Amino acid sequence: MTQRAQADEKFNDLVLERTPAGRWGSPSDLAGAAVFLSSKASDFVTGVAIPIDGGFSSVLFLLDSPPGITQ
Repeated sequence: MTQRAQADEKFNDLVLERTPAGRWGSPSDLAGAAVFLSSKASDFVTGVAIPIDGGFSSVLFLLDSPPGITQ
């Protein structure tokens, strides 16, 4: 699903620079959340988004503006 984005060298570098995990995600990265959400441990979990993005979204709070965007 991300082949086109990764093929764009500038965009790929931008994503990797702001992703604390330092890599693109893979389908197997969803496994832990899927197991949790399908288990009894998540019975009382409702209305929550679980970001599985290598820390990409958390970096938004640390930046004055997203890389590549000027104010």
